[in-house]
Amino acid sequence: MPIHDWTRVDAGLFHAFHQRWISALCDALNTGGLPPDYFALPEQTIRGPISDVLRLRLSAESDESSATTHALAVAEAPPRARLVRRSEAEIYARKSERVTVRHRHGQIVAVIKFVSPGNKGSNNELRAFVEKTSALIQEGVHLLVIDLFPPTKRDPMGIHKAIWDEFEEEEFELPPDQPLILAAYDAGPPRVAYVEPIAVGDFLPDMPLFLKPEFYVPGPLEATYQTTWNVFPNVLKRLLETPDLKPHPRP
Repeated sequence: MPIHDWTRVDAGLFHAFHQRWISALCDALNTGGLPPDYFALPEQTIRGPISDVLRLRLSAESDESSATTHALAVAEAPPRARLVRRSEAEIYARKSERVTVRHRHGQIVAVIKFVSPGNKGSNNELRAFVEKTSALIQEGVHLLVIDLFPPTKRDPMGIHKAIWDEFEEEEFELPPDQPLILAAYDAGPPRVAYVEPIAVGDFLPDMPLFLKPEFYVPGPLEATYQTTWNVFPNVLKRLLETPDLKPHPRP
């Protein structure tokens, strides 16, 4: 199935699609796609130490009552300002999930990460994404990155170069007619990147998902994308299938 132009819809809609795509990938990997000693599960990315998350949850109830007693509600008393800007893409970047492949003993051996618009929506979010993905590779975890969004001014040569520059600063140019990226990383040693530029309208190739250095299984991207699309609501499909004559500005 040809790749759709996901820049035509908001980040929340792609988030919903890629959540279901993650489940389809896990299903395919767990029903013959992985060797018997391995399994795949969806896992949510957690920012910061878990202890901090728990501490915030435990204190939320007491803090909330204190804050709302003395604070003004924006809905009732909007702050006065000439300009008001809202950023929602970051919300979905923080909610992003990934496919985590583990050995039966529990250790993580590989991760499949999806790039969302929010991951490239600010310098801070891009840096966080690059640091997390490069840290996985440094720790010996193999990685497959799926980026169905064109480069921004923050990653002009695409997400692969932003990640790979953490290890080797090499010349890399995206083909102008293939600005989207699939990148598989063998964490090594030695570290090896397998990069496939693609474009809207192309079919998704199966990319290598490494389980050990120099040993991989095919990552079933095309089949699982099709499976996910088949159950996507028809009313939402039309947003991506109807010809779009409006130019999209570069983020």
